[in-house]
Amino acid sequence: MLKNKTGMNHFDGFMGGTIMPQAIAEIVFDILYLGFALTAGLTMLLRGKTPLVKKTGLMAALLGAGDAFHLLPRSYALFTEGLQANAAALGIGKFVTSITMTIFYLILYAVWRDYFNVRGRKNVTVVLYSLAALRIGLCLLPQNEWLTYRQPLFYGVLRNIPFAVMGIMIIILFAQETKKTGLMAFRFMPAAVALSFGFYLPVVLFSGVFPVIGMLMIPKTLAYVWMIFMGVQIYRQEMTR
Repeated sequence: MLKNKTGMNHFDGFMGGTIMPQAIAEIVFDILYLGFALTAGLTMLLRGKTPLVKKTGLMAALLGAGDAFHLLPRSYALFTEGLQANAAALGIGKFVTSITMTIFYLILYAVWRDYFNVRGRKNVTVVLYSLAALRIGLCLLPQNEWLTYRQPLFYGVLRNIPFAVMGIMIIILFAQETKKTGLMAFRFMPAAVALSFGFYLPVVLFSGVFPVIGMLMIPKTLAYVWMIFMGVQIYRQEMTR
């Protein structure tokens, strides 16, 4: 069994009563990201005319709302006593984000079905929903120790295995249908999803040993911004018809 524990964050931000420049830059980045995700998501959800756009909006809004549970307590921690002193709030936020990100990919799957007009494929639906249920079930295990500053690496890896499989399936589904149908609005979705996992998984595995790897969460977040932007393009096309 893996006995190392993963660090939740790549730097504390609070040193000697002063705020580090990296912390300020991170907080500004997080505010801009959350503002974009929530604004774009709610706009598409409330003003969209088709189920496709509304689902895309729900997906983006859920992403922003879920990440806010982690990023807002993190910003507070960076401006106050530091991350370790706010471990419980950060852990709860990380737990909520883990659940909402799982649901995010289920909605993205629904977007895939709508956009490419997919019918049937019940086996794919069953597998994806089973992986999501497994992922959520693993997140609920008390062994995750969400309220501690450093959670066990073993359970961090374990709960991300079904999540990674979900990501691989989404990559394949979007790539296959884009090639088969010639519909191009989501042609870069496989790349965006692959990049998000490519930046995220090293953080899960190695940030406890090499804290600087936590910086990969920034390009990982940009990959999600890219996904949302693809949905915004669909919304804009709809509004010009």
